[in-house]
Formats: sequence, structure tokens, C-alpha cells
Amino acid sequence: MKIKKFVYCLLLLIISAAAIPSCSKKNVPATIGSVKEYDSVAFDYFFVEAIKLKLMGNAGESMKFLEQCLKINPENSAAYYQMSQIVMAGGDINNGKKYLKRAIDKEPGNLWYLMMLAGTYYQEQKLDSAIMYYEKAVSSHPEKVDMKLTLGNLYSENKKYDKAQEIYENLEKKYGINQTTTVGAIKNLMWAQRYDEAMDKALLLLKEYPDEILFNGLLAEIYSGKGDSDKAMEVYNKLLERNPDNAETQLSLCDFLINEKKYEELFMLLNIVILNDEISNEDKISLFARLIGTPELVEKNSAKLELSLMVFEAEFKNDVIIQLLRPEMLSQAKKYNEAARRLEEIIKAQPENYYAWEKLILVYLDAGEYLKLEERAKECATKFNRSFLAKILYATGASENKNYETALEELRKADILAGEDKEMKMQVLSIKADVLYRMKDFEKAFQTFDEAIKADKEDITILNNYAYYLAEQNLRLKDAEVMAEQVIKTEKNNNTYLDTYGWVLYKRGKIKEASKVFETIVNSNKEPDAEYFEHYGYILKKRRKCKEAVINWESALKIDSTKTHLLKEIENCGKAQ
Repeated sequence: MKIKKFVYCLLLLIISAAAIPSCSKKNVPATIGSVKEYDSVAFDYFFVEAIKLKLMGNAGESMKFLEQCLKINPENSAAYYQMSQIVMAGGDINNGKKYLKRAIDKEPGNLWYLMMLAGTYYQEQKLDSAIMYYEKAVSSHPEKVDMKLTLGNLYSENKKYDKAQEIYENLEKKYGINQTTTVGAIKNLMWAQRYDEAMDKALLLLKEYPDEILFNGLLAEIYSGKGDSDKAMEVYNKLLERNPDNAETQLSLCDFLINEKKYEELFMLLNIVILNDEISNEDKISLFARLIGTPELVEKNSAKLELSLMVFEAEFKNDVIIQLLRPEMLSQAKKYNEAARRLEEIIKAQPENYYAWEKLILVYLDAGEYLKLEERAKECATKFNRSFLAKILYATGASENKNYETALEELRKADILAGEDKEMKMQVLSIKADVLYRMKDFEKAFQTFDEAIKADKEDITILNNYAYYLAEQNLRLKDAEVMAEQVIKTEKNNNTYLDTYGWVLYKRGKIKEASKVFETIVNSNKEPDAEYFEHYGYILKKRRKCKEAVINWESALKIDSTKTHLLKEIENCGKAQ
């Protein structure tokens, strides 16, 4: 019934409002009035049919009807707008923007078109373009205060602090000091490091709202920005004195202590937060998730954090998510055995807890415990037979244990579960190609890579693996170099991808270029990998630098003692010195 009513509105108004649920909205995308004569009856028919098909999920047919609309009336902005929505929903952002720009060309002041295009650019983090279209929207609709505020925030985010401040000041002149505009102005001044001006405004707000947590938090941030963390702490202490059990104050103070890396004070406060019934479990979980996601805190304080998590668990024994926080923290701290032990305990007590199963097999993957991975992933994939992840990890474990037929069978099942999900299908193809390569069925492996690239030419994992395997087989090295080069244009600082690129260059005989790549890798201070040192050793040997080659091979052996073939290389290189 809703669709029929919606279509009737379209017939009356001849508008494009696929995002609007009824006729009552005033600000809707509309066609311009001054156009050449055209067959309006035919246009209305095609347009309404296009909208119906779009709402029913038939994007392809909808596009055909919209194209008919534009043949009848090429000046119609609404048809372009609808086309942009359809192609963007299908993931084609670039063409979506092109259609939107055509709609704006036809109707430059249309708020819907401008906001959608500005929002699209913002999602892409193209702030200059987002700002340009917000400026046009504000210029066309100066009465929209919320848009002016958003434009101010965008200026601030783009480090155009003076422009942002101009907007905030103009709004303050009109509406006075207020909770919305003034907060934006304060944050902008802080980001511009104009702390004294920010403090003046914060104090004006606090004069009106002395107990408002947000404003006190801003004042504390200003003190912190000025390097006076003691005064910042005083602000929170005064708040706690007035409202010791206030949930917002406690959570805000936790944020401050995390930012200031005052971990001793933080852990003293954590148990109070856990026992505070005024704070929701969701907020407590979010807080601990942030702690677990702070590498420095986990690295230096894992024992204290574990103790706090145990208190949290004891307080909420039946909460499935809370029970998983400690294993997550242990995993982040690379204490895989302890994480797995705790997860096994949870699964024994709660055998239907899928999230615990999922986390367990991920821990075994991270730990490189492939026998355990295959065993437990098999159980998980059987118990939860609709789990795509379980089947993928079962296949991974089986492949690592050289049970290739099992791996291929699980990938077949995973592919069925993937349905039309492109990302999931790419994951299946990537692992399948790897399994076939390990089986030494190189022809089928490379066919699978070709299939994956046909589906997505930009997938860097596929491109990287394909390039590496081609280099290993000394096949199509030119193609391998193009693929590897494409990958590092996207991921310039990823050592795994740099290793592939350097190795391909070596295989191509570009020894000096390869050497430079590996110098970058070994000097990056990132986690060392035996493969990098092994490859660099071969390059140094080729350059007749046997002494340095031996040093790198010895480093590779220290990291991975299974690389016994390097002992022969070291011996031969030693003789050549």
C-alpha cells in the first residue's frame, strides 16, 4: 500500500523522492520548470515505473526506464538524481558522482543533490570537495543554521580554522553563547591551539552550566592542551566531589586518564566504574574495548587489565560479551595459550556460544596452532553449519596441515554460503588459489587467480599473492611486476607487499632496485620476518656481498629454524668469501 501511495504522489508532483516516505515533505528533489516542451505523459509513465522498479530492488530495469526519461526530457534533474542513487547503491561511487553533478548542473540550488554529493565526498575523505558543495548549499539556503554549523565543523576538520571561527562567531552574534555553536567554536580554537580564547568561551559556558560534564571536559582538555594536566585533573576532582556517583563524570574521567596515559589512576577508577549501576553494561563494554584496543596500555599493564576484567566477569557472569573481553585482551597481548585456555573454559560451560567458538579458532590461527585450528574449526563448522568464517578457517587449517582435498571441499561449501557477497567470494578464491598452488597444480591455481582478478582488479591481496607465485615459478615476470607495483602504490609501507615487489624485481634481474626495497624493509623497525632476511640474502649474494648475505640468512634461521636449506647457502657463501 505504501508504494501505491508513493507512486500517486509522484504522479501529482512529478518529483524524484525515492528516499521520502510520503507526500508531506516540502524539501524534495524537483525538476526545473523552464524546459523545452516534451511529452509529459510519457515522461511521467517512465519515471513512475523507474521508481517502482527501484523500490522493488530491480536496479537494472529501473536504469533503463530512467534513460527513457532523459531521452524524452534531457533537462530533467530528478532522473539523474535517481540514477546516482541506484549506481551508488551498487558500489559504483564514481559514476554516482557523475550523475549527481549532472543533476546539479540542471538544478544548481537543489539541497538534496548538493547534500548527497557533499556527503559522498566526505565519506571518501575528500574534504575540499565536500566543503565546496556545502558552501554551495549554504549559499543557496542561508536560513539553514544546521548546515552552517556542519560547514564550520568541516572547515575545522580541514584545518581552515579561521574560516570555521568566522562561521561560529557570526552564529554567536545572532544567537548568543549557546551549547551548540559555542562548543564547536571551543573545539575549533583548541585544534588551532588558541587555548586562551578557547578557555574564555568555556568559562562563559560553565558560568551558565557549572555541572555540565561536556563543558567541564572541554575545560580539562584545554588545560591538558596547555600542558597543565594537574589543573585538568582538578576539574574532574571538583566534579566528583559534587557528584561522586555520576556516570558521565566517571566515564569522562576515564577518557581523560586514557588520553593522558595516567594508567595508575585509571585502574583505581575502573573497579568503581564496574560496580556503578548507573553506568550501562554497553558503556562499560565500550570502555574496556577501548582499553583493549590501546596497544601501549595492554603491553605495559596487561596483568592489571586482566584483573579488572576478572572483576567485571564476576559481576556479570551470564553476559556472553563480557566473558569474551578477557580472551580478547590476552590475544591482543599475544598470550595465545592463556586466551585459548580461557575460551575453552567458556565453551565447556556454554557449548552454544558461537562467539567463543569463533574467537577460539581465530586465536589458534594467530598462534599458528594449525592442528588445533583444523580440529576445532571442524567442530565449529559442523556445529554452526551456516558459519562462513568457520568453514574458511577449517579450510585454512586443513591446507596448512596438507589436507588439501578437505580444504577444497570446505571452500566449496564456503562459496555457497557467500552467495552474491563479492568480498566473501574473493576470500574463497584467494584461499583456493593458494591451496591449488600448494598442491603444485599451478595451471588451476593461476586460472583461479585470473578468475579473482576478473571479479575485482583492485584486490591487493589477490594481486600480491598472484605476483609472488608467478615470481616463484619464473613465469610472466613482467605481469608480476605490474601487479606488485600496483599493490605498493596502495600500500607503500606494508613489508609483506614490499617483500613481494622486491622479490619480483630480483627475479626480473633488477638487482639494485630489489636491494633498495629490501633495505627499506629490514630498516623499518617493524616485526621481523624470516622470509625478508632470506630473500635479502639471495639479493646480496647476487651482488657478491657474501658476508652480508650470510648475516641475513643467519637472522632468518634465528627467526625460523625450519629453514635448514639456508645452512647450505651459508656454507657455500662462506667458501666463496
